[in-house]
Amino acid sequence: MDLSEKILNLRKANNLTQEQLAEKAGVSRQSVSKWESGQAVPDLDKITVLCEIFDVTADFLLKPSEMDILSVKTEMLEKQQKSLEEAVHKKEKRKKIILECVSIYLIAFAVIMLVNRLAWEIDFLWNIFPGFTLDIIVLCIATALAVLVVRRNR
Repeated sequence: MDLSEKILNLRKANNLTQEQLAEKAGVSRQSVSKWESGQAVPDLDKITVLCEIFDVTADFLLKPSEMDILSVKTEMLEKQQKSLEEAVHKKEKRKKIILECVSIYLIAFAVIMLVNRLAWEIDFLWNIFPGFTLDIIVLCIATALAVLVVRRNR
């Protein structure tokens, strides 16, 4: 693998566009395009910048080796695996939050059904919270608990 292929593969492995790499390296996008196509070679000072951006040694970047291809592809696969694991984790977390919120509302519904059977408590609460029904109070509490669950899981 030559320098142009390494720059291209490293840029893709780091999920950078030519524009983003050019900005980090302090060059134009056209320069990056020429480097990747083999039409030009980066200056020595840009080689050191590229080594820092990609977190590789100058030997890795400049010396041809078949192992370079494997290491770049391995790195790309590891990054893809990590992003997939993060996506699965986010999905599981979202599912957990939804289940917790649904549980809170089911409990609130059960409390409402139970309290509706106790008419004297409704009269008592009506005196404490005039204008509010017990159902609204319980749903407000359930909503507050659901908001706390969501905030805790962020």
